Amino acid sequence: MVWDLDKYSSRMALLDEYGSSLTYCELVEMGKHIAAAVGERCLVFALCENTLGSIAGYVSFLNAGIVPVLLSAQLEQELLQNLLAVYKPKYLWLPIGQREHFQGMESAFCEYGYCLLRTGYGNEYPLFPELALLLTTSGSTGSPKFVRQSYRNIRSNAESIAEYLELNEEERPITTLPMNYTYGLSILNSHLLVGATILVTDKGLMQREFWNFFKEQRATSFGGVPYTYEMLERLRFFRMDLPSLHTMTQAGGKLTVELHKKYAEYAAEKGTKFVVMYGQCEATARMGYLPADKAIEKCGSMGIAIPGGKFRLIDENGETVEKPLITGELVYEGPNVTLGYAECGEDLAKGDERHGILETGDMAQFDADGYFYIAGRKKRFLKIYGNRVNLDEVDQLIKGQFNGLDCASAGVDDHMYLFVTDNAVADAVKEFIASKTGLNPAAFKVVVMDKIPKNDAGKTLYGELEKHYM
Repeated sequence: MVWDLDKYSSRMALLDEYGSSLTYCELVEMGKHIAAAVGERCLVFALCENTLGSIAGYVSFLNAGIVPVLLSAQLEQELLQNLLAVYKPKYLWLPIGQREHFQGMESAFCEYGYCLLRTGYGNEYPLFPELALLLTTSGSTGSPKFVRQSYRNIRSNAESIAEYLELNEEERPITTLPMNYTYGLSILNSHLLVGATILVTDKGLMQREFWNFFKEQRATSFGGVPYTYEMLERLRFFRMDLPSLHTMTQAGGKLTVELHKKYAEYAAEKGTKFVVMYGQCEATARMGYLPADKAIEKCGSMGIAIPGGKFRLIDENGETVEKPLITGELVYEGPNVTLGYAECGEDLAKGDERHGILETGDMAQFDADGYFYIAGRKKRFLKIYGNRVNLDEVDQLIKGQFNGLDCASAGVDDHMYLFVTDNAVADAVKEFIASKTGLNPAAFKVVVMDKIPKNDAGKTLYGELEKHYM
């Protein structure tokens, strides 16, 4: 069992924009009904939305020892059918409106706009006893590769997050991220742990209905990826009157230093908290955080390890980096490091392959005070005329120089592509990066797009950009 829901039985657990709600006691009852309908530990595909039924199903599965695979409800049917064939789950948990796509499947239980369907498969593959959850790292692409998370992983990470954010039952977080995305899910997990009331909406930050719901229900916090905070700035967020807001969290990539500073200064002025965090699905969710009182002083840092975890850097020879301001690969150790990956049904029987240690693939430095700064991805580098260029740094430079411009850099050795969304600045971007890197402008090609392709969590889909290489 991940959560002790009975502890908060009379409190409101979930409240949506239409006035529907579920208390913690009703979540417990829902769990009993789902456990009775399923009858045994098995695999379930959950097609997720930010709705009461979707969240209640997820909570029920985990607390009953049933293993859900969290997928976007918007996943294309062809991709979903492929995953069904690979993993053969015994049940599907999906919005009632999608039942028509599965005419041959019998309904076992329906509640809160969701339905449990029997797929016709049995327990086709053995499940490792500690396996709790399968989560994709690739958004809604339909990849068969999942991260295997254990009950210990989920519980320990939720406890750490609740500790460093000082969460309690008075919190009223509002959903801003998909629940099938590791960051969005960690917000649910940590707040359910403390008996908070989660404000559930499928509306986005660009919609007036979102902000109406936010204000009416006195939301106290929200989370966002860098793209979220870039969009908020365009929405003139700094002029909004949001008296109930006391915490903003950011993860899912690195903010530009300029934007980090703006939100940190805004939070200081308003008496709220702006907490930059660092994580990966492979570590359940969070690994690092920058304490709110350091948001300005350590601007640009992703902070220190979460409670119960620790960081170190290793050089190219695998040796530990002992001195500050030297770049190495970031390695994390903690109870939230997940079991490993699954790429087929047989992998569900695998045990713990990581043993609490994760080589993150991120390059970083630490300063004299032990605060870490991400330099970029280990694999996000190109060799341009023999010079090693960090593509993440290129993205940061462009966004810092051209305010409000969405961009992405990619390419192959000796040929860098700069993808931008404004033709008026295309030449200026090329000249700027050539001057910053000191490299021949012939190495750079600018491609103007209507929008940069992103997954449902707002992360750039670099694979999609490869189609535009010439």
